[in-house]
Amino acid sequence: MTLREKAAQVVFTRLGSNMPPPVTVAEDRDRVAALLDRCPLGGLVLFNGDLATTPAHLEALQARVDVPLLVAADIERGAGQQLRGATVFPHARAFGALGEEAEAAVEAAARATAREARAAGVHITFGPVADVNLDPHNPIIAIRAFGEEPGAVARLVQAYVRGARAGGLLTAAKHFPGHGNTRRDSHAELPVVTSGRDTLLRTDLVPFRAAIEAGVDLMMTAHVAFPALDPSGRPATASRPILHDLLRDELGFDGAVITDSLLMGAIRDAYPDAGAQAVALVQAGVDILLDQPDPEGAVDGLVRAVEEGRLAEARLEEAVGRVQRLRQRAFGAGGPVPDRAVPDLPAHQALARRLARRAVHVRAAGTGLLPLDPERAAREGMLAVLVQPHRSRLDPPEQPLGAALRAAFPGVTYAEVGPETEEARYRALAQQAGSAAYVLLALVVKPAAWHAFGLTPRQQRFVASLAARPGVVLAALGSPVVLEAFPQAAARLCTYSDVPVSQEALVAVLREGR
Repeated sequence: MTLREKAAQVVFTRLGSNMPPPVTVAEDRDRVAALLDRCPLGGLVLFNGDLATTPAHLEALQARVDVPLLVAADIERGAGQQLRGATVFPHARAFGALGEEAEAAVEAAARATAREARAAGVHITFGPVADVNLDPHNPIIAIRAFGEEPGAVARLVQAYVRGARAGGLLTAAKHFPGHGNTRRDSHAELPVVTSGRDTLLRTDLVPFRAAIEAGVDLMMTAHVAFPALDPSGRPATASRPILHDLLRDELGFDGAVITDSLLMGAIRDAYPDAGAQAVALVQAGVDILLDQPDPEGAVDGLVRAVEEGRLAEARLEEAVGRVQRLRQRAFGAGGPVPDRAVPDLPAHQALARRLARRAVHVRAAGTGLLPLDPERAAREGMLAVLVQPHRSRLDPPEQPLGAALRAAFPGVTYAEVGPETEEARYRALAQQAGSAAYVLLALVVKPAAWHAFGLTPRQQRFVASLAARPGVVLAALGSPVVLEAFPQAAARLCTYSDVPVSQEALVAVLREGR
């Protein structure tokens, strides 16, 4: 390889996007093809694809390069998170609620995810999430973590690695050395974890050590500062004491180190120039630069740094070697085309439904309130309101909760409110609630990049005004922390996720009981 070809191997660019305005894989293919013609990068990170068409687009892009592309995807919640038509599983915290079944459930879901991803031409999942959700108000981890106890999280992290490997998918534990004890979103700003080194070793680092023991292939870095590990205040992504001294020398990890997205504010603001950023991160111990908005600028910066003696070519070659080892694991004796084995989608989707149902936690049933009586709901009225603090352009016109409720409780009045909903709408819904036998308030509180965590002030007032009334059921479609603000509600449930199967599971429990 030439020096430029080596530099290009450590840069992965995005194909498709879920950020506004959303761009599908099909719509983005020509742009990425032209980029690969100019600069044959090492890999892609896939967003907003389709199980039916994405394999052909990836094959076409693979045909343009001499060195096969590694294709990664952020599919924590199943391949359906990025591939329409594939299976969507609940958030990780729902698995943590399964008790003794949790490890087997995680392993089965990871194996199903792997088979669907490989069938589409994806080789790497950005999972498992190895963060321990130590702060219940964490705005970006929360229900993405398996739980709040380091040992329990560690066991499920290992189960995920086993399951994904069995399905042929490489894994990336994230976000090293831990993003679970923060109240700031690294998409927007740099969080700082003030825990001491000994505390970090007993808490945040436990699942990462377990991931290494299980043979995880990659470690994704956190754009988070840890003064106890690196007094310079640099984010872990740019810290040689964290990525080399701790991760390599102390924990013994020899796989590839990949950054979290370099679009994120916590790292972009610290290193606004693509070339300078690339050099600093590779010097710190990064092997793969992920989602750099100026990939050619990153490659050019690495080339100049080697030519000028600011970056040792041996360090670049070390990173390229780790990328190549990933490629060997991903492809084996075969090539980079999709695995033609058709995954058993109906079985995988049935698994997702079954796990979502078992994860529903009835925290308080109310005296004789649950399960709800469909005949009484039809006779005396039922109002259901889905409360969403934020919405995405990729959201459907109506969430699946509406159809599930109508099927289970004919005659139900269903409404959705979001951040744009006017006060008059809330007043009208409160008035309707006054004449209904049952009122369901389904609260979506989940982590989302660049969004505030939790209900808006107007939504909090609306829920508080109804929570204590007879016949009111509060359901957290996501983090259970939202329920703590409304202890006056007699009936409280939590699904730990808002994915479609979790919405349907909530309705099943309301109708049939736990």
